[in-house]
Amino acid sequence: MTVLPIRTVPDPILRTAADPVAGSERDLHRLVQDMFETMDDVGGVGLAAPQVGVGLRIFTFDVEDQRGHVINPVLQTGGDVVTEPGEGCLSVPGLHYNPVRFAEATVTGTDRDGEPVEYHGTGLTARCFQHEVDHLEGMLYIDRLTGEDRKDSRRKLRDPAYGRISTSTRADRASTISSSFGGFR
Repeated sequence: MTVLPIRTVPDPILRTAADPVAGSERDLHRLVQDMFETMDDVGGVGLAAPQVGVGLRIFTFDVEDQRGHVINPVLQTGGDVVTEPGEGCLSVPGLHYNPVRFAEATVTGTDRDGEPVEYHGTGLTARCFQHEVDHLEGMLYIDRLTGEDRKDSRRKLRDPAYGRISTSTRADRASTISSSFGGFR
């Protein structure tokens, strides 16, 4: 399997809505396995296909004793609106904020074999599902920020020092990249 490079801001694929997976895509099993390997390698709890440069509606996750993947996810949210501390993103390295999320989330879709799947979560799991589906819509968690957090995130992203942090993070991750995934370009 392969550890894939993770795209970081301002890569345009992160701001582009992903396409649905139609039928059985070539190399789908390999892509999902490579996404798991990549997510595990960097210690992430979730990873969306656009984060590895693939514009398809797929995400993997491993959070609070649930590990899985969802293709063409449909998200349903409920419960209270909460602000959990310290949300971050592999594609926005070094920044952590508190976006508003729903306390509960259920995601349905299919697995890589076309079988229906459904996952439900609260807390960090709910936040993860919402975060990953946002990626598939071309949205980053920082887009959900308001007030001073929104201003602060924009200011930090424009700062030349942030460019150095992002470059350093990509260089650190590059040491474990196996090769570039080519099946879904």
